[in-house]
Amino acid sequence: MSSNDIDFERCYRAVASRDSRFDGQFVTAVRSTGIYCRPSCPAITPKRANVTFLPTAAAAQQNGFRACRRCLPDAAPGSPLWNTRADLAARAMRLIADGVVERGGVPGLAGALGYSQRQLTRVLSSELGAGPLALARAHRAHTARLLIQTTRMPMSDIAFAAGFASIRQFNDTVREVFAVSPTTLRDEARRLRGDTLPPTNGTLTLRLPFREPMDRGWLEWFLSAHAVPGMEQFEDGTYTRALRTPHGHATVRLAFDAGFVRAGLLLNDMRDLAPTVARLRHLLDLDADPVGIDEGLRAGRVGFSPGIRVPGSVDGPELLLRTMIGQQISVPAAVTHTTRLVESLGEPVTGPVRYLFPSPATIAERGHEVLTGPARRTAAIVAAACALASGDLQLHAGRTIADLRRDLLSLDGVGPWTADYVSMRLVADPDTLLHTDLVVRHGATRFGIDLNDTARWSPWRSYLSMHLWKRALSERAAPAARLARPRIAAAN
Repeated sequence: MSSNDIDFERCYRAVASRDSRFDGQFVTAVRSTGIYCRPSCPAITPKRANVTFLPTAAAAQQNGFRACRRCLPDAAPGSPLWNTRADLAARAMRLIADGVVERGGVPGLAGALGYSQRQLTRVLSSELGAGPLALARAHRAHTARLLIQTTRMPMSDIAFAAGFASIRQFNDTVREVFAVSPTTLRDEARRLRGDTLPPTNGTLTLRLPFREPMDRGWLEWFLSAHAVPGMEQFEDGTYTRALRTPHGHATVRLAFDAGFVRAGLLLNDMRDLAPTVARLRHLLDLDADPVGIDEGLRAGRVGFSPGIRVPGSVDGPELLLRTMIGQQISVPAAVTHTTRLVESLGEPVTGPVRYLFPSPATIAERGHEVLTGPARRTAAIVAAACALASGDLQLHAGRTIADLRRDLLSLDGVGPWTADYVSMRLVADPDTLLHTDLVVRHGATRFGIDLNDTARWSPWRSYLSMHLWKRALSERAAPAARLARPRIAAAN
């Protein structure tokens, strides 16, 4: 929620009941203590007269409040508003989380959003209580606190990894935000958990929190079914892949646990920590509000399994090119074609997986040598890669749905389904109905849903699409499972 639409009574009720569903959606600033907390903080509920509610941690910090070291408000799942809202403030927050300010400053952020720096600062200050520099500073403080408390990295390396320009800036920010030095912050965490952290050897293990419930079976199916050998793998409940990052590349391992996803990160450049975490959260839709979504879908009289997520992406160009490769063919066939492309043109990396997805420039130059199938489809994929490589087509989470769809539909070989699917996953749009998808239509038939009359499920029609997909795919899988059981018994 923005500074303009915070409802004091609603927020105070959430704080009084310690409702964790609101963690990340606003912060509670307590004037008598000078501390800000998440709504579910276990401390005694502050008096009404001492409380003010702010939309972001940055706004609280800018007003002189320090982060609570008991409830760690910066460690809450991110606000689902950055997905449900499509305004300038929400789009800016997505790019700030991706580290755009650290890489290009406020001019880079404003340019990506298509606004002047002055306009951008005015809107963010009004909506979120802080300008772009303060919002980026809060994000750096969160990254620093995470590394201080969960790794043995030297403080100088943490300052560099979190995006600070100097050790002094790092020390000053930590003291201002947490009211203690970085060393004290680490000592406090060590006393609470014991000195159990292994030495840092380049691989970081982090917990990525999310709001319950979570339909982990759906995400596990999605990741495993689309995994491209050589670049991705899914084994024993763990998803592993290599991905491009702003300063190089990373290899990540993801496994679901109770209330969080365990992430192992091997980074080529530690400056890519925050952007990599943001992209993984986006991939798994970890900042969604499943209770609100499920309530909205139940209002449409549909009995769905709780906690479904809409898979996002870790790389816009990869998402578009893989989607174009998979148009009008089955998922296994798409994986086969993509595997051939990755093995031929992918960039080799060391580790459990061998390749990064080929860059748009490489596909533009050599894609016609490797891609097979209809000549028109190959030409369309190569042309899209050329547009991405030249910068004529920009794919990032700060774009509006309307502008993104327009640019995608201008490409040869990209129709409404591809534009909708890419837009939904790239910018985490919650209200895209894949009404032309054959599997979705089959699921709608099974549920008795008229896809021409879905307004009652807005703004959650992306999640409706996932439920319909899941229903249809489950029915397809059931006969195969029944046929497989006798063969397995005979083999034993």
